[in-house]
Amino acid sequence: MGGTSLYRMRVVGHLTICAICYTHFNHLIMVKKEILYMCVFLTCMGCKKANQPSASDFCSSIHQTDQSSINSHLSVLDTIMGKSSAAYVLEDGDGSMIARAWLTEHAEKTIDIQYFIFSVDNVGLIACDYIVRAADRGVKVRILVDDIMVEAEADDIMVMDAHPNIDIKIYNPGTNIGKNILQKVSKMATDFRGINQRMHNKTFIADGITLITGGRNIADEYFDYDHEYNFRDRDIFMAGKIVDDANKSFDAFWNHALSVPVKVLIPEEKPIYTDPGRYEKLHQYACDSMNYWPQVRARVAGIPTAFEDIVKSGNLIIIDSIYFISDDPGKNYTTEGLGGSGKTTEALIKLVNQAKHSIDIQSPYLVTTELSRTLFKKAVDRGVKIRILTNSLASTDNLEAFSGYQRDRKVLLETGIRIFEFRPDAACRYHVMTGALQKKLEYTPIFGLHAKSMVIDEQITVIGTFNLDPRSAHLNTECITVVHDKKMANKVLSGFEEEFRQENAWETTKNWNPDHKVNIKKRAGTFVRRIVPKSIL
Repeated sequence: MGGTSLYRMRVVGHLTICAICYTHFNHLIMVKKEILYMCVFLTCMGCKKANQPSASDFCSSIHQTDQSSINSHLSVLDTIMGKSSAAYVLEDGDGSMIARAWLTEHAEKTIDIQYFIFSVDNVGLIACDYIVRAADRGVKVRILVDDIMVEAEADDIMVMDAHPNIDIKIYNPGTNIGKNILQKVSKMATDFRGINQRMHNKTFIADGITLITGGRNIADEYFDYDHEYNFRDRDIFMAGKIVDDANKSFDAFWNHALSVPVKVLIPEEKPIYTDPGRYEKLHQYACDSMNYWPQVRARVAGIPTAFEDIVKSGNLIIIDSIYFISDDPGKNYTTEGLGGSGKTTEALIKLVNQAKHSIDIQSPYLVTTELSRTLFKKAVDRGVKIRILTNSLASTDNLEAFSGYQRDRKVLLETGIRIFEFRPDAACRYHVMTGALQKKLEYTPIFGLHAKSMVIDEQITVIGTFNLDPRSAHLNTECITVVHDKKMANKVLSGFEEEFRQENAWETTKNWNPDHKVNIKKRAGTFVRRIVPKSIL
């Protein structure tokens, strides 16, 4: 289970869908099969181990038994939080995975899940099992996933949706779920703009009072457990008043016409959908420690104390000035062409225009336009120092996006900003990744940047889903969290400073870049992809 599929394109029937037509280039990776039905029957490797004696002991160690609620745990913050909000930056993949699991275990009423990618691998199977267990306790679960990257067969999703407490909707269907090849081709031919407008939001809301959002999707590579390719990413955990805005955003998406119940897309029913034992093998698999990498087994054992650990860390910050900003569902959906704007775009432009002395940015993809370069140039001209960390050709997962950056790299440097390109062997992996996993391997997995963050004037922190590219600006719906707090800004910036160092990134100049660090085949690949219009990158 790993990243062997990371660079494959989607094949629909006998038609290979061209990336130009619809693929979200931030993720020009084929998601590992979202075979939710695999969760039921588990014909995958390791299923034969599901009945080993160790299973019950492992499950008892990782699942909550005291029935305590999220609200009861948050009560320790009541005296200091009041009408404010609490926030905690989830830097490492381990911690971010565990935080989601803890919230799922302690939810009493609702769990709302919104993702661009939800895969089923080691991390994904844990997530599926926890979701079903929560639903079995009576928690109402709503799952909203974008249509483009779903790889599951119809039956696979319908089994999950058939649970009386789980509802699944698909955002902007038309080229995938429930469509035959003729329907897919027709959609691509007649609605080019529509198929390029995707939901890139990533939110996990429990009981309407806690939220995790940021760059991570649900898959091994976002939580440091893939054996071939992992992302350096960043999330933020929040509780309190700020979650109200996330609730409103989720409801807006859930109730929008573009979000279609999977049972409407796939109306037929089969006995397997309601088989009383349909989740048993999922539970058996998830409770069998032998089905997970040792590092995963060791880490999930810490789930019961996850929130306590966050509180004790001293990095849970009580904040008054914090904002969750989300684009409206259907962002520019009916607009002609590929332009437009959105709430997140406008908010980021305003922040850049207000910057006084420094802007530090991490973005996996850096595809600029004349408008964005002018924005940066004006900031530099008024004395603002700008540094951007993006992927190098050696670390990127997206040759199309890199090709767009490559075309304008020199022009962008001429604006006066400094550009650093992330190394695939960055030394910082041992601080933010599952170090034990990496040390056990006989080879070094590629390490790529996926964090979408910004620190302005050492006072304001932005963490979200927004990439510095036209797709995020014009087409995809995004969400960001803006935090006005010097302590958080300094903490995030300290991570930036480490990753700007030469052991973690190359600084590119007008006369030098690290493209030569890769083989000729990959370099040629970026040249070929220059046919792709930058407006959809």
